[in-house]
Amino acid sequence: MGDGARIVGRDREIEQLQAALIAARNGTANAIFLIGEPGIGKTRLATEAINRAVEAGMVAVRGRASTIGPIVPYRPLIEAVQALSRAGNLPELSSLGTYGGVLGRLVPSSSNATGSTVGSSVVVAEALIRLLTVVGDRRGCLFVLDDLHDADAETLAIVEYMLDNLRPAPVVLLLACRAEACAAMDLAVNARQAGTATVLEPEALTREQIHLLASQRLDVDPDDVPDWLLDRLSTDSAGNPFVVEELVFALGRQGLDEAAGLAVPVNVARSVARRADRLGPNGRNILTTAAVIGHRFALPLLRQAAGATDDEILETVEAGVASQLVRPDGPKVDWYTFRHPLTAEALISELSPSERAAASRQVADAIASLYPTLPGEWCARSAELREYAGEPATASGLYAEAGRRALAAGAVKSAVTLLVRADLDPNGDLEYRADLLGDLLLAVAESGDFSRIPSLEKMLEELTVAGLSPARRAVLHAKFANAAHIAGDQARALEQIVSARALLGPHPAAAESAQVDVISAYIELGRPNPDRLQVAAELAGRAAKAGEDAGLPIVTCDALQLVGYLTRDRDDDRANQLFQEAREIAIRNELPIFRVYSEVFLSRSLCLRTGQTSELEEARQSALHIGALPLAYEAGYLLALQRVQRCEFADARRELDESLTTAIRLRLGRTVPFLRLGQAIGAAHQGNRAEMEKALDLLTVEDQSIAGVRPSTFGLARAVCSLLEEDFDRASQELAQALALDLENPTMLDFGKNGLILLLGVVEGRNGWEHYSAVAERSASRTRWNTQFAQFAHAVLLGRDGDVEGATRAAAVALEAAEIYPLGRHLALRLVIQAAYDDGWGEPVVWAREAEEYFQANNISAVASACRGMLRSMGAPVRQRRTGDDAVPSRLRKLGVTVRELEVGRLLAQRIPNKAIAKRLHISPRTVEKHVASLLTKTGHHDRDTFASSAHEDFD
Repeated sequence: MGDGARIVGRDREIEQLQAALIAARNGTANAIFLIGEPGIGKTRLATEAINRAVEAGMVAVRGRASTIGPIVPYRPLIEAVQALSRAGNLPELSSLGTYGGVLGRLVPSSSNATGSTVGSSVVVAEALIRLLTVVGDRRGCLFVLDDLHDADAETLAIVEYMLDNLRPAPVVLLLACRAEACAAMDLAVNARQAGTATVLEPEALTREQIHLLASQRLDVDPDDVPDWLLDRLSTDSAGNPFVVEELVFALGRQGLDEAAGLAVPVNVARSVARRADRLGPNGRNILTTAAVIGHRFALPLLRQAAGATDDEILETVEAGVASQLVRPDGPKVDWYTFRHPLTAEALISELSPSERAAASRQVADAIASLYPTLPGEWCARSAELREYAGEPATASGLYAEAGRRALAAGAVKSAVTLLVRADLDPNGDLEYRADLLGDLLLAVAESGDFSRIPSLEKMLEELTVAGLSPARRAVLHAKFANAAHIAGDQARALEQIVSARALLGPHPAAAESAQVDVISAYIELGRPNPDRLQVAAELAGRAAKAGEDAGLPIVTCDALQLVGYLTRDRDDDRANQLFQEAREIAIRNELPIFRVYSEVFLSRSLCLRTGQTSELEEARQSALHIGALPLAYEAGYLLALQRVQRCEFADARRELDESLTTAIRLRLGRTVPFLRLGQAIGAAHQGNRAEMEKALDLLTVEDQSIAGVRPSTFGLARAVCSLLEEDFDRASQELAQALALDLENPTMLDFGKNGLILLLGVVEGRNGWEHYSAVAERSASRTRWNTQFAQFAHAVLLGRDGDVEGATRAAAVALEAAEIYPLGRHLALRLVIQAAYDDGWGEPVVWAREAEEYFQANNISAVASACRGMLRSMGAPVRQRRTGDDAVPSRLRKLGVTVRELEVGRLLAQRIPNKAIAKRLHISPRTVEKHVASLLTKTGHHDRDTFASSAHEDFD
């Protein structure tokens, strides 16, 4: 568990051992049993106790029982007394009176054979207690007996006496024993029941503890331990520290880049072999057959495969349980599992290649006999066995079947693994391999396992050379395009679609054309083209009809979902009908991936319309469950955006950071830019420009080429931040830039054009009824987030027309929608207060006070100041805020800088002229001049330029 390092995962046990050592030094005896399976860390804990005892000035000795050579009575006791003698801690035996002579017989000499005429167990035990009492006088003694499961009966009799009569000697009696049926284990159970000993049973290490132990043994930072290695260690070791260390040692010799092909560590194999040998030749053969079946095995199958009787099977399994090799597999009747996966591998490693082939064939035949349809895991297991048996054609078919079953069940990662293993013959049947490649491309795209693409491209080259038809190749190229699109490689996706179109020719068959059209529609969405949404809709609509006519449910589902996606901004109800139709097709045809896609689309629509996130979170979990990682992380981005809008910034940031780390590692190229965008949006909604710009700077040119990303950087991030700085000119320019980018390359992403941009345009007089009506017709303006802005825009227009009651009603609708969005609500209020006051609708004074309180509490001082200015202009009393000197950095407070001067200084540091500062802070230019003069004097600057150059950091 880490030489020279803290023992991992054993804090509880060490704490109890330390307490016992302290008690012994104070004259109180303790007896402790360490019980556990081989390798769990009993000996390591005993060694730790010895080290701590020696450091504390105690006497510490250890004796160990052994199965090597003939049985020697009292062997561990003799070893311990000898250790005392060699260390010079053995007192003159004459000082022990008559007991000295008894102990003398335990110490071999030229005239005394080991263990001869030692005497009764009671006498020897009493002699040992007296010896340890003398040795531990005023300093304490630790007496360790290890491997008691191998101890002779005489030794155990002495231990039993010592347990009953040790007190009040200044001694810790530490006894280590395997958790298996033996006399020593019985002794531990009885001692615990009698209260004469404490029993410590170290538990298996958790995944986190295995991670720490591996990093210690590899001498690397925990973050540098590869995920595949941690997975392998967690699975193969079952939390056993010895197995973890042996695996790490073996991996250290072959390098951390090799995730497969690791042989069973020699020490593990030896440990398993020793215990298996105790079962006898027949028992070992039966257990080896069980290992060939797998890490889990059923007794009826074992009986069939081994050709053994029920009695022989039961006898072997019971002995295996006693030897800590196997254990019952939970509540399942007649099912057992090897305690560690490596136990089975160690048994198999003893077979020669021909023996393993024969055993594999024998087990595969038994599986086929008992389970003819190969349900559940038996299909994949039979494939492995047929491969080991030297039957590649049969194995390939079984792997393919298992992979398709996994794909149908939504287990896309397992599907990839199985389908890859199915390609055993590069010269196999063309159509069979083409079908296999098509299924693989679908599984790879949905799982995000894009590292496999190069090997799949090689497979397509082999099929092309072998003469696969152009139509089949066209469909495969389209599936490659789909994978590239999901990976974020738009250029590669376009290349593949062009190849597919060329192979189809001018008059393609409907079935092949539909498969290419639906993927072309997705690719079209990524192209910089003003007409791309219309073109994509036409392609998807054509694919949906052709897919239905040709009986292609996957194509039909995919196309209907895309048509729904392209429809939702205009007609959300129609979009939901299409999503529901796709979902029903997916259910009828057992297509879980497409069912989950439909559920994500439906729950997203519900989330945007109502603000409810539970259904979307449930759909995201479903996507994670089936391994559809790109879909899951896209849903996660939408959920994080909802958290930002609800001002749950810490939770949103944590989710975005964690998702981004994983998405980068998985190379989810289309997802990464949106997660980075989400980080920028979160910072912008807190008025943190520096953090926002830092996040935006991480967006690459390729990231910003993805449709919707650039408009969102302006509409959802920069413009919002500018509004929170009361820089309306800058915000208007940024929103205009977002609209221009959308006109140039339309996006389905909502960057504010159906809500915030509409409201700001109405407030500033750029947008009137015609523009409002055009936006209000779209479903996108009726999402809950946009409703607060759109209805306030409606209220402003009604107020201008003199419809005070209508404006007030529209404002009430807006406020109801805004109830769950603190920032959106108060930003909207700040934008409409003046219009409401001028036109006599709503409650502008109440709104101004509410908004001022919110922005002041959230340190968005520019907007809070603007609200106070509006309150003054409306003749309402204003709460003084300048006593809140906590907002002023301590260095500036020492200079006498006030809160108002801090506000002016921040704008002055940005080289903003006095009139613009006055406008933002709602004070007169003359007042600004006074504050500027005071700031220059207090900070020791001669003019505005030197102030802006050197004071920017203090006033940031």
